[in-house]
Formats: sequence, structure tokens, C-alpha cells
Amino acid sequence: MEKLEMEQSTFLTQFLLLSNPLTVAFIGVLIILFFGIRQMEKRKIKFSIRMIISTIIGLVLGLIIQWVAGFPEIPKDIVWLSEVSSWYGLVGNGFMDLLKMLVVPLVFLSIVRVIMNMQGEGIGKLTAKTIGMLLGTTVIAAIIGVIVGQIFGLGSGDIVVIQDAEIREMSSIVETFRGLLPANPVKAMAEANIVAVVIFAAFIGIAIRRMSKKHGEVIEPFVKWIEAFYKIILSVAMTIIKFMPYAVIALLANTITARGVGALSSVLHFIVAIYLSLAIMFVIHLGIALLNGLNPIQYTKNVLEPLVLAFTSRSSLGTLPVTIEALHKNVGVDEGVASFVGSLGSNMGMNGCAGIYPALMTVMLANMTGTPMDFSFYVMLVIIITISSLGIAGLPGSATIAVSVVISGMGMGAYFPLVGGVIAVDPIIDMGRTMVNVSGTLISATTVAKTEGKLNKEIFSKNE
Repeated sequence: MEKLEMEQSTFLTQFLLLSNPLTVAFIGVLIILFFGIRQMEKRKIKFSIRMIISTIIGLVLGLIIQWVAGFPEIPKDIVWLSEVSSWYGLVGNGFMDLLKMLVVPLVFLSIVRVIMNMQGEGIGKLTAKTIGMLLGTTVIAAIIGVIVGQIFGLGSGDIVVIQDAEIREMSSIVETFRGLLPANPVKAMAEANIVAVVIFAAFIGIAIRRMSKKHGEVIEPFVKWIEAFYKIILSVAMTIIKFMPYAVIALLANTITARGVGALSSVLHFIVAIYLSLAIMFVIHLGIALLNGLNPIQYTKNVLEPLVLAFTSRSSLGTLPVTIEALHKNVGVDEGVASFVGSLGSNMGMNGCAGIYPALMTVMLANMTGTPMDFSFYVMLVIIITISSLGIAGLPGSATIAVSVVISGMGMGAYFPLVGGVIAVDPIIDMGRTMVNVSGTLISATTVAKTEGKLNKEIFSKNE
């Protein structure tokens, strides 16, 4: 009898993850909320409105769960909280897995398609403009981070508890560039090395263009296959994206449930500084939109979907299909430009993770350790941040790699354990960082399209 009870207990706690009535209750709450979102969908409420409502619901739900648990300092030590987090993660992270499923085929097909259909010899100019915009906005982001970090006096007089935080091994710039090359295209696709996939796809696209002049009939079936497969992948993407409001509730609620709010208090100063920096950078993005002749308010409405998903999912790469779709369908960016710039923007020049965040962390460490900061220090910091932003994958956790590279490049690698307190609340910080990453990609694609004459303002204004 006792053995049977133990087996039943194990079945509930380790397999079903339903050992507490509170777990079942909050799963029920999530299902009821999903039903509410479904009713809004049936009533034809706009997708962007449903996204905003889902974000608010997810935030409130996460706080309610924490309140019921008594706002514990270590949420993972409470069994039913871990169970709720696991079930919510099934929905939220499962949705992200489906989006990631689309990334490689969508990027590959998009790049091949845009190059093989491109008129003239514009691929080199398009690449140069894209990289210039992505790195240029990263420079601005780094400067903002330095200024805000100094204004807030991050690290000055603070005693930061050293936690378990190990520095990542730094690679040289030569190794970084070599790592971007598709030595094994299949491996690059399996590892979601998007820059390598873009390079491989570019070679395929260029070869198709070259072959079409002499062997058009021979390669025509492959060209039609590319076009057909691209349409199919887009259809799959749109089917998955319809579930985004449901996933946003689970993602945001799960983030708060798993991390708690108690961990925020010890690094509140830094959190305020980084979110202020991110807000300033977002305003600059809107300013660039205005320079492109676009209404900033309307622009924000048109790109709201990828921004909300980026905030809740913390993955620039996972948001990529939504980013490309919003650029093309809502902003009016040419489909090829949206795919090309969006793909590169998911792996380089990330304004939040690779620009603002490393700058703030370096300033904080310098103040904590008494490292002198003069003009040459700032110049070197901005240069290292810009270079290190190349090839940073758009996935959760990549910002830690960016910080490791930057502070090592500044000769401060030995102080890395001091940032453990900030890293402990990284998911909370990463939401805003990722949103600004995607915002930087969106405005870069919009600007490149404007300069190339491939921005349709009629599409942009259709929702006004």
C-alpha cells in the first residue's frame, strides 16, 4: 500500500507535474483566458489590440501567481510554482519552438529568392547599406549606454554580491569572421547560424542568376520549386503566428512566475538605467522613421506585433518570421529587402543586447573597481562593442556572451564575477533588450528600403 502511494506520488510530481491543487487551478485559469482571447478573435478584434491585451493579461497573471505564492525569493524551490512554470512553458516555449522551426527555411528561401529575382547588380550595395545601418545604430546605442551609466553612477559605492558567473572564452575577430562562414551548410542550418545560411543562400542565388542566362530551361524547375516552397513556408508561418496572443500570455506569465519579483530589488538601479537607455534608443528609432518620412505613431502601430513578441519571447531569431511579415505587410518594405535585412539583423548589430547592455555593464564594473575612464577608454569601448556585435545570435543568453567579449577586450575580464547580481535577473532585463534589438532591425530595414526606393507608403498608411 505504501509503495503504491509512493508510485502515485511520483507519477503526479515527476510525470504529470500536478501534485498541488494550485497547479491545476492556474492551468485552468490559463485555459479560461485562452477562451477569452478566442472570443475576441471571433469578434474580429484587431490582432494588434489582442496582442496588447494579452501582454497586460500575462503580466497581471504572473503577478497574481507570485502573490498567491507569497512573493518567494527563490520561486523554483516551491514545487507548485515550478509545475505551473513548466505547463505555461509548454505553451509559450512550444510556440517559440514552432517559430524557430521556420527560421532557417524561411531565411534560406527568402535570400535565394530575392537574389535570383534582383534586377541589376544591387546585392553588394544592399549588403553594405544593411551592415552600415545595423552597426551605425549599435554605435549610437553604445554611446547612450555610456552616458546613462555615468549619469546613474552605476557601480559607484555599490557592494555587489559575487555570484556564480563564469566568463565565456573570448574569440579573436579572425575566429569570429571565420565562424560566420558556412564551412558546413547543413551544420550551419542545424545550429541556426543565420549569417552562414545567408552567405550560402547568396551563393545559390547568384549561381541561379548566372545560370539563367545560358541554361534557363535546365534550372527553371528549381526556380519554380523555390517560389512554390517560399509560398508554402509563408502560409505555415501565418498559421503559427495566429496563435501568438495565446503564447504571449503564457510567455510573460511564465517569466514572472519562474524568476519572481524579489530578485529585482537588489539590482533595481541597474534595471532602471537599462530601461531608460532602451527607451531613449527606441525614441531615436522613431526619429529615424520620421526622417524617412513616416509618421512615428503609425510606424509604431505597424510594427507592434514583432515588438510585443520580442519583449515576451526574448528571442530576436524566434521573432524573425513575424518581423519580416510586419515589414512587408504593414510597413511596406519590399519583400526581398525585408527578408535580407531582417535575417542579418537577427545576428548582428543588436542595439539592446550588443550595444546598450555591454556599455552599461562596463561602466558599472569600471566604477566598482576604480578603473579610470577617460576619452580613450570610451572610444575603445565603443569600437569593441561595435566589432563584438557581429555574429551575436539572436537567442536568449547571447547578451552574456557580448558582455564577456567586451569586458575582456577592455582588459577587465577578471572582474566578470562582480556582474553576477545583474545576470541573476537577466530574463527581466532581456525582455526590453530584445525588443530594442528587433526595433533596430525594423528601422534598419525600413531605412534601407527607403534609400533603395523599395518602400511602399500606400501600404504603410493603409491602417491610418
